Amino acid sequence: MNYQNTLTYLYNSVPMFQQVGGAAYKEGLENTRILDEHFGHPHRSFRTIHVAGTNGKGSCSHTLAAILQEAGYRVGLYTSPHLVDFRERIRVNGKPVPEEYVVRFVEKERSFFEPLHPSFFELTTAMAFRYFADEQVDVAVIEVGMGGRLDCTNIIRPDLCIITNISLDHTQFLGDTPAKIAGEKAGIIKTGIPVVVGETTPETKPVFLQKAEEKKAPVFFAEEMEGNDYPGIEPELQGLYQVKNTRTILAALPILKEAGYRIDEASVRSGFARVCELTGLMGRWQKLQDAPTLICDTGHNVGGITYIAEQLKQQRYRRLHMIIGMVSDKDISGVLALLPKDAAYYFTKASVKRALPEEELRRLAAEAGLQGDCYPDVPAAVTAAQEKSHPEDFIFVGGSSFIVADLLANRDALNLH
Repeated sequence: MNYQNTLTYLYNSVPMFQQVGGAAYKEGLENTRILDEHFGHPHRSFRTIHVAGTNGKGSCSHTLAAILQEAGYRVGLYTSPHLVDFRERIRVNGKPVPEEYVVRFVEKERSFFEPLHPSFFELTTAMAFRYFADEQVDVAVIEVGMGGRLDCTNIIRPDLCIITNISLDHTQFLGDTPAKIAGEKAGIIKTGIPVVVGETTPETKPVFLQKAEEKKAPVFFAEEMEGNDYPGIEPELQGLYQVKNTRTILAALPILKEAGYRIDEASVRSGFARVCELTGLMGRWQKLQDAPTLICDTGHNVGGITYIAEQLKQQRYRRLHMIIGMVSDKDISGVLALLPKDAAYYFTKASVKRALPEEELRRLAAEAGLQGDCYPDVPAAVTAAQEKSHPEDFIFVGGSSFIVADLLANRDALNLH
């Protein structure tokens, strides 16, 4: 098998939530524990930091990894979903897992995992932990896939847990209220392990307090922590929502130092300033073109889009062009209600099975007072927007991680940098 054949095999034999949604979701940790035992409990051979939350967990995970790299650690980073290539999910010091490793892992272990019928995420997590052990990382930053309590990353015993925030997303699995979702995310809180909570509401805070008390885990709320040891810090990530992510990370650093991590000020500043270069992070208020400005962002639920809508109001432009696509299992009406009414819209769909047809999106958008045309795919929509834009215009591409993924996969053809 070559790398592409291996990926095709993985996507077809163990369905990927990214592609098919709920059908790929497996509740419970039984398979994870069987895989973990088979591979020799690899996560026990390195230190870990566990990051959960509805929004911001990817940015926080990448930034923490960048800071630790700059501090001289060999750092594993496990995140999801990927945007362009599967290997983005599993990195050591920013470098993606080699294609040969993925191929070899699947070829060697097929006979063991096929009878188990693991989910794509269960198998990928096992691969990541084994790779980090093989690469002898010092520490791995592990991003939760979905929820927390029953997420297959939840077998680790980390030095620190971080829960960025709670917003309504994946409600069919995690519950339909912020308190229920907070209960699932709080499932990563472990006995005696400190936890930093980035953002709370009156509904979610008691959930975290109760769980922390039950587990005798020290809990720190970033919103309540005073002082900034790094005045004038300049994060590379420019999204408005990054202000809260920055505060969450800064709240985590003294706790990591107390746990024995050597992190100096220069490493912190450099990690924040060079996170994309150091870790390969993409799709967070990422600028791909000037004149007209073209920005993409992976925000895809009400929590994420609230910040994006606010940031769009702060931009200066002659005309705003919005290229939007969504997947069918999100709160589509909730997102559409937040988007600017005075923009030209280009409704499209991503190349995944969960994508909402562009005609259906246009119909729902019209009910929210948004007007525009339909395009069959992201390159067609972007090309149309580029042709209709003046140099002083602003093009935004988003609504779904998969829309951004299709944009980045076609950036050369679209002459984007």
